[in-house]
Amino acid sequence: MAIYEFTSDTIHALSKSTFSELKMGERNDIQRLLRERIEVISPDTLVIAEEFCDWDSSRRRIDLLGIDKNANIVVIELKRTEDGGFMDLQAIRYAAMVANMQFGQAVKVFAHYLGQIGDKETDAETELLSHLEWEVQDEDKFAQEVKIVLASAEFGQELTTSVLWLNERGIDIRCVRLEPYAFDGRTFVDIQQIIPLPEASDYQVKVIDKKRKEREARASGRDFTKYDVTLGPKTIERLAKRHAIHQIFAFLVGQGISPEAIADQCGRRSTTALFAVDGCVDVDEFCKLATEERAVLGKTFEPGRFLCKADELVQHEGKTYAFSSQWGGEGWEGAMNQLCDKFGSSGVSYAPHGAKFTA
Repeated sequence: MAIYEFTSDTIHALSKSTFSELKMGERNDIQRLLRERIEVISPDTLVIAEEFCDWDSSRRRIDLLGIDKNANIVVIELKRTEDGGFMDLQAIRYAAMVANMQFGQAVKVFAHYLGQIGDKETDAETELLSHLEWEVQDEDKFAQEVKIVLASAEFGQELTTSVLWLNERGIDIRCVRLEPYAFDGRTFVDIQQIIPLPEASDYQVKVIDKKRKEREARASGRDFTKYDVTLGPKTIERLAKRHAIHQIFAFLVGQGISPEAIADQCGRRSTTALFAVDGCVDVDEFCKLATEERAVLGKTFEPGRFLCKADELVQHEGKTYAFSSQWGGEGWEGAMNQLCDKFGSSGVSYAPHGAKFTA
């Protein structure tokens, strides 16, 4: 496929070229230009490092390292070659090396990069929080996934076959083709995402997600355990994790304990466990006030991240509180144990359904 110029008299094709013919280098030209406009190959991404290497003295380096809006790490590899070489294998190796990066590490890496490019005005942590639309850091949400973007003049069949296979197994790899054209002394680049195809991207994501869930179900990897919760004289059975901890929260507030004191026992989630608005209000008014409060900060309120139905909101001393719905894994278990240890005298305990209760 070619790119054509339409004039009033005729149509003629632009001359397809190569980066080597145009004397454009991989790092000094392509990489340098793309890092300033990374959205053309990786939308909603903030570049936090260039030529990143933080593991050993080897010469292996990530071309560009970024963070997307969902707090996922993005590994970006660039090649000016005509087949992409072995960049898929290289990128997977790099993804594994940065998979455990924490928010604080990312801030240090970003600060170093800002120094490299001569930006003395930008504060790394403030800029990263702004990009993520966070008020404070949230390690539980940071770097849950590593995504890979491969950008090359062309991709060989072996590489594309490998990428499609890896995508089916839940590894997010995108291939972006950069085709240079020369015209009238100027350089044009046709940038196209070829895997997954943009028009089929939503469908492919759903298919990949379905296959992933099927594999997880076959391997019994998910925890579907239901829990029984004792609240003073009564017991509520067969609760999901989020509802189990919410029942304890609501019960303790009813016992006169402040929501903030309860949230303080929720470990790393203590700062994100609650959302409060002034006044004793219903669901509609709560969501309205929460939305307005977030809008002042240039952010959005996401009701799905909180338990804020009519029977879930909790009122205390002239305020209305919604409790987080984002619970699971060790964070949930740690918070439940801390709540029961701290407020056990109020008669709260829990256990997997059918088991003896935790004292």
